[in-house]
Amino acid sequence: MPPDVPPEADLDPEDWPAFRAQAHAMLDDILDHVAGVRARPVWQAPPARLPASLAAGVPETPEPLADIHADFLRDVAPYAVGNLHPRFMGWVHGAGTVVGAVAEMLAAGLNANLGGRWQAPIELERQVAGWMAELTGLPRTSSGLFVTGASMANFVAVLVARTHALGAGSRTDGVAASGARLVAYASDAVHNCVPRAMDMAGLGSGALRAVSTDAEGRMDLPAAAAAIAADRAAGLEPFLLVGTAGGVDFGAVDDLGALADLAAREGLHFHVDGAFGALGVMSPELKPLFAGMERADSIAMDFHKWGQAPYDAGFVLVRDPQKHMAAFASSAAYLGRAERGLAAGSPWPCDLGPDLSRGFRALKVWFTLRAYGTRRLGATMLQTCRLARRLAERIDAEPELERLAPVPLNIVCFRYRTEEDSDRLNAELVTLLQESGAAAPSTTRIGGRLAIRAAIVGHRTRAEDVDALVDAVLGLGRRLAPGLRSPQA
Repeated sequence: MPPDVPPEADLDPEDWPAFRAQAHAMLDDILDHVAGVRARPVWQAPPARLPASLAAGVPETPEPLADIHADFLRDVAPYAVGNLHPRFMGWVHGAGTVVGAVAEMLAAGLNANLGGRWQAPIELERQVAGWMAELTGLPRTSSGLFVTGASMANFVAVLVARTHALGAGSRTDGVAASGARLVAYASDAVHNCVPRAMDMAGLGSGALRAVSTDAEGRMDLPAAAAAIAADRAAGLEPFLLVGTAGGVDFGAVDDLGALADLAAREGLHFHVDGAFGALGVMSPELKPLFAGMERADSIAMDFHKWGQAPYDAGFVLVRDPQKHMAAFASSAAYLGRAERGLAAGSPWPCDLGPDLSRGFRALKVWFTLRAYGTRRLGATMLQTCRLARRLAERIDAEPELERLAPVPLNIVCFRYRTEEDSDRLNAELVTLLQESGAAAPSTTRIGGRLAIRAAIVGHRTRAEDVDALVDAVLGLGRRLAPGLRSPQA
C-alpha cells in the first residue's frame, strides 16, 4: 500500500486468496439454490421478524463478507417472488438461466457505463440490436436500446412518435406550444404501461383511445378506424397506433398486418407492444401469429420474459434511427464527440434514450442467445404454449372448472364454479395456493368476472406442474365450496 493511501481508503481485498474462496462459495451457493428450486415452495412470505432485523442503522464499520452472505442466505434468498420455480405461473416472468446469472456477474465485474464512449460493450449491444432487427423483420439499420423493461421501452416509443409528430422544437418549447392535441389508439386490453407512457409524455392518459376488442381479444379494426375519423373531425391529431403482441390478460395478439395497413393509410406511427410475445418469432410454429410486426415503426420487448434472461432486460427497437435520435440526442460540452479516442463511436446510447448512466444489460442477453441459440429458445416458448393448451384441456374436462378466455399463447384464465360469491372464493383459492407454496397463479378479470390466471413462461415448467395446479385448485375448491353448482345450471 503506498504510504499516501490510508488502508481504509482502498476497497480492494486485503487478502485476495481468501476473497476468491468466499466468492467461489457464494457462486456455488446460488447455483445450488437454482439447481434445487423444485424441492422448495414456490413462494414463502418473508418472516415477521424480517422488517425489524433489517431496520438496523447504516453500517459504519466493515463486516466479514461471509457474515453478510450468511444473512443473504437466511433472510433474502428463500423469500424472493418465486419465478425461478416451475410452478410459478402468476405473472409473465421468465425463470432466468444460470448462463445469464454468470454473465451478469461478468458485466458487474467490468462495471462498464454504457451511456456512451468508444468501447466494445456498446458494440456488443449494437450487435444484439442487429440480431433483433433481423429476427423481427425490421431493417438491420434499425436502432435498438436496452432499458429496464417494456414499460420504459413503450415510453421511449411514445416519445419518439410524439417528437416526430410535433417536430424537434417541441423538446424546447413543450408539447403545448404547437397547439396540436395528439391522440393515440390501442385496444382496451393494452398493458397499463401504455396509458402511463402517454401520461409521462405530457399528453395525458386520456389521449389514448381504448378501442374495443373482439372475442379473441384483438383490437376491433372498424372501431379503431371510426375512432380515428371521429377524432380528426373533432380537430384532434391522431399520431400513434399501438398493436399488442401478447396481451396482458390472456395473451391475445392483434391482427398486426391489418393494423399496419391502418397506420399507413392514416399516417400514424405504428408501434407494437411485444413485451413477451415479440420474441415468439424465434419459434417457426409461433412466428405466423406475429405477421405484420415486421412493418412496425417500433417494437417493445422483454428478454426477461420468454427470453429467460435475468432481470432486468427490456429492449426497444426503432425502424428509423434518425427519428429515434431526434427524440433524445442533445449537446453538452462534457459529452463532446471525436473521431478518435474515448469520445469516438457516435451515436451513443444516450442519444437514443433518457439514461446517461446505463449498465451492461446486453451481455446477459448476448450470452443467452449464443449459449442456447434462437432455435432452442423458440422451442422453449413453443413448449410453454403446449403446456397452456394441456392446462386448457384439463380445465375443459373438469365439470368443476370453467375456462373464461381463449388460449392463443401461454396464458390460461379459468375459475372454480360455485353457486354464490364466486369472485371471493376464487380470490381466496389463489391466495391459499400462494401461501401454501404449492403453486403461484394470479388473478385478473375476464368479462367482469374474477379469473385464476396461469401464465406459463418459465423454462422449468413441465406437464406434472400443470397437472399439480389443476389438482390443487380442485382440492381447495371442494374444501371451500362443498355445494358445487352443476355445469348445466
